[in-house]
Amino acid sequence: MLTISQLASYADVTVRAVRHYHAKGLLPEPERDRSGYRRYDAHAVVELIKIRTLAEAGVPLARVRELLAADEEEFRAAVADIDRRLRAEIRERQRHRERIAQLAAGDSLALPPEAVAYLDRLRELGLPELMVGGERDSWILVAAQLPEHMPLYMKLKQQQLDDPATLQLYRDLAEMIHWDVDDPRVAAVGDRLVAAIEADAEGWDGYDAMMPDDLAQLLDSVFLDSVPIARRLLERLEERGWRGWSKLERIPSR
Repeated sequence: MLTISQLASYADVTVRAVRHYHAKGLLPEPERDRSGYRRYDAHAVVELIKIRTLAEAGVPLARVRELLAADEEEFRAAVADIDRRLRAEIRERQRHRERIAQLAAGDSLALPPEAVAYLDRLRELGLPELMVGGERDSWILVAAQLPEHMPLYMKLKQQQLDDPATLQLYRDLAEMIHWDVDDPRVAAVGDRLVAAIEADAEGWDGYDAMMPDDLAQLLDSVFLDSVPIARRLLERLEERGWRGWSKLERIPSR
């Protein structure tokens, strides 16, 4: 015969848990011996292990009582039902783990591989993380709306990075993030940007033409809100015959 401490040890639970199961009516309390101590037999150990196993599986204690009173066929059916529920929970937790892994993956959370490769190349070229982060957020918006066009967009962007003049523009734009609104260098950068656009109008138009106006306006608002000199740069582009930013368009001559 076992004391309550020995019973708890055999079933790998705490004495407090045993008393809790007594209070809930799951484990009958044995008679006390002449010294006033509870004494448990092997059947109590088996029952307590069943209770612990069902409780650890997430079965509500009210259902545990029902299962302990069930016959063999009912118990088998109930356990099968519990197993199905646990497998569904495991699948759901696996999906949660996959989402957590995506969060840890950084850029690949909401971007296709070709966009991640483009951002990695920006970093390799030494462009600041602030600019890379802005590009990432913009392309997340594009990928959400135009996923089928992302391979072409990224191909064109990679081609632009192959051009030394365009790459220098990227470096200029990275520096401009920190310029004051009235910095006199904005005009010169705007002029070089216009020259690059006009030298490779097909490359710039390749993805601009596919972008809906509302998406372009959203992306432009991000640029205007995050870069102090953005508005001045767009004004310079208009002075040179171009408007927009995410979707550049030549201003019709009057």
